[in-house]
Amino acid sequence: MDRKTANDFPQELLDLYDEYVHGQVGRRRFLERASQFAVGGVTMASLVAALSPQYAFAQQVPKDDARIAVSYEEYESPKGAGKMRGYLARPAKPAGKLPGVIVIHENRGLNPYIEDVTRRLAVAGFVAFAPDALTPLGGYPGNDDEGRNRQAQRKKEEMEEDFIAGAKWLHGHALCNGKVGAVGFCFGGGMANTLAVRLPDVIIAAVPFYGGQPAAEDVPKIKAALLLQYAELDQRVNAGWPAYEEALKKAGVKYEAHIYPGVNHGFHNDTTPRYDEAAAKLAWERTIEFFKKQLGA
Repeated sequence: MDRKTANDFPQELLDLYDEYVHGQVGRRRFLERASQFAVGGVTMASLVAALSPQYAFAQQVPKDDARIAVSYEEYESPKGAGKMRGYLARPAKPAGKLPGVIVIHENRGLNPYIEDVTRRLAVAGFVAFAPDALTPLGGYPGNDDEGRNRQAQRKKEEMEEDFIAGAKWLHGHALCNGKVGAVGFCFGGGMANTLAVRLPDVIIAAVPFYGGQPAAEDVPKIKAALLLQYAELDQRVNAGWPAYEEALKKAGVKYEAHIYPGVNHGFHNDTTPRYDEAAAKLAWERTIEFFKKQLGA
């Protein structure tokens, strides 16, 4: 399949797809409303396929890259699901202990894009760990639609405890020097904010990509430095930004925020048409620079 970009679709359709993948409209309603865009010989099946992730595009760091070592690891989450599993990536020949970064997936489980992001962090010199919230339901099922369905079955509070346990596991890992950051995307962006609130003595730096914001009354609990990444066209998530910024300023939390012009929610995900290469590269460069500054590497 040819690679599509946001410019190949009407913004109304991209916004509708965003509503669908985040559960604001059901599949039947999405297909009904999207049918108006299936014109000129374009079928609904091909339209949905073009909008959906194409994981063949995602791999920037191969699984067998000689610079890194990867493995799936289990950890305990006593306040969450119990037994959890995640993807660990680290430099192949570390010179001593390294800072860690917990990587938090979107609302569909530990898919190939998130695993690749985890490997990118390892190449940059971090011990990176990406828990899979779908572990108690058999793990990421191989496609995002089923992944979303499975994640929707889990209780938000329980998943929160699973990621808290994952961050603590990484903090205590033999290869980690105890300095831990968090990066997350969409659902994971909101969870990165949550970890900054819930684990002020563990999370030193957090980078939420287009993530939901914590309640204003919880913001003073944050000790971490924050790098907040938003998409200009992401009206759904951006609606909470003004109140969050006001609370951050009031609490004296160290932060910087970037709103990337003309891009959509999910612009960093290089498997979908919403991917914007220039914005994604700049945002990732800022992310690595931020973690190196805050955590050392």
